[in-house]
Amino acid sequence: MSKADHRRRWIREEGAEKSRASFPELFFDLVFVFALVQLSHTLASDFTSATAGEAALLILAIWWVWINTTWVTNLLNTEREAVRHMLFILMFAGILMAIALPEAFGEHAMAFAAIYAAMQIGRSIFTAYAFFGADRQSAVAFMRISIWMVATSLLWIFGALADFEGRVVLWGLAIAVEYAVPLIRYWVPWLGAAPKETLSLAGEHMAERCALFVIICLGETILTTGRNAVEHMGSDMTFAVFCSAFVSTVAMWWIYFHHGQEKAAEKAENTGTPEAVAHNLFTYGHLPIVDGIILTAVGEDFSLSHSEDRGEATHVAAIVGGPALFLLGNIWVKVSAGSRFPLSHIVGVCLLAGISVASFALPNYATSLCATIALLIAALWEYVALRRMSSAMQG
Repeated sequence: MSKADHRRRWIREEGAEKSRASFPELFFDLVFVFALVQLSHTLASDFTSATAGEAALLILAIWWVWINTTWVTNLLNTEREAVRHMLFILMFAGILMAIALPEAFGEHAMAFAAIYAAMQIGRSIFTAYAFFGADRQSAVAFMRISIWMVATSLLWIFGALADFEGRVVLWGLAIAVEYAVPLIRYWVPWLGAAPKETLSLAGEHMAERCALFVIICLGETILTTGRNAVEHMGSDMTFAVFCSAFVSTVAMWWIYFHHGQEKAAEKAENTGTPEAVAHNLFTYGHLPIVDGIILTAVGEDFSLSHSEDRGEATHVAAIVGGPALFLLGNIWVKVSAGSRFPLSHIVGVCLLAGISVASFALPNYATSLCATIALLIAALWEYVALRRMSSAMQG
């Protein structure tokens, strides 16, 4: 067997079952539980406008590593040893990157930048090599991606060498470029832009992988809330706030999984333009959902550790802003998936806006309870509306 024929076995076959996540992929996701715990803990311990900006950039970086790896595992057969080994190497690098996260803008800047760059470049080159001799268009597509990853990696490395202000500028530019180049189909000189719909994607698999990442984020929220509840059990409001936090997490699960995730999977699987739909629904569409869950976890931390405080803009931004961002992300995904416009989510966002105004006169625990009620109203409204619509169609 030639090397090219051997590499063809690394690629998912057209007729293979592609809709289910494999065990190596689930194993890989465990790294990001640790990364998200690191990030939310860092935010909760020092939440200012500066640290919020730093965390936003780091969340963008973590998501970009994960979603690009998901695209690769959608195309390659993770049951093959070479692909598994690639995932295990990425796992180890991801753990090191997560360790560096709390000081990514400090003394661990170079470690974070170097590991991030190595993960992005290494994965892209490996995938290009896997397709070489088997699928020329896909191989060239990942060559384009590799070129862009090398270019932005220079910005990450130079940013790590710069002072703090320069680091923010260079890293911000790097992540902005990385998020923008898929929109121009990874255009590079001489090679041009990648043809539309080059890659043979499995939409249902992408939908499931993103749904699993949402579960990871929700699970991280429960873990963080439970840990903080133990630390602040002496407070009179701890149990009530903990119950509120748990209910809000369940409400977010319901809002995402009851209707939206299924419609996104159907849209991605049945479309004639899987790449464009995958970018809209998953690469970009799920980002505010993930950000909103992480920010909600930070807000629940504040509700437990600073339950009696009031008027803190940073606390309000997390307690109210997290659920609002989550609802806005769900609006994006559900509208893109072809669902009816979720008026319930707009009502939830409007309620949260009103809560944010009133929150400056309320203690954090009360603001958190109100935010949970807003999420519950959005979830119940959508549930009742969908039941009525289903009954009307059956009738």
